[in-house]
Amino acid sequence: MSCPARLSLPALCALALSACASSGDEFPSLAIRDVERAQGQFEPIPVAPIDVPEIPTNYEGSLGDRLATLVESARAAHERFVRSEGVARRTVSGAGRAPVGSDNWASSQVALADLESIRSDTAIALAEIDILHIAASVAAEDRVRIDAARDSILALVEEEDAALSELRARVAP
Repeated sequence: MSCPARLSLPALCALALSACASSGDEFPSLAIRDVERAQGQFEPIPVAPIDVPEIPTNYEGSLGDRLATLVESARAAHERFVRSEGVARRTVSGAGRAPVGSDNWASSQVALADLESIRSDTAIALAEIDILHIAASVAAEDRVRIDAARDSILALVEEEDAALSELRARVAP
């Protein structure tokens, strides 16, 4: 592009923009127009205050006793799981990648179902402790002991879930 062409482009732009400018002294008013005025009043709808119901926990004894019972119940279920896991591992290993519907496949499915049943016993203790956690949260009570017990049970459930996942992967076609 030559030098005169470079100079003429900004001049053309300035000329085009100046054509848009108004020569009059009257500008539109920035005052609120009648259409823009709010009319009437808006009253908030009366709302009843939130009534948070108490979560029933029908447990006898102190919180410490109940937590100890739940943790012990979960540990007992976990011990049953660990004992049954050895049998399930041998059954699943014996089945290998047996075709779906074969006797070996069916045996491994029964072994996995037994493990899942035992795992549900551990999960029941976790569910009950979750109820205690929710009740304490709603009542704005201290949950430190509940959380500690919950964490120990949750670790057991996660360990059982990992074992079940591994065994299911061995059986899956």
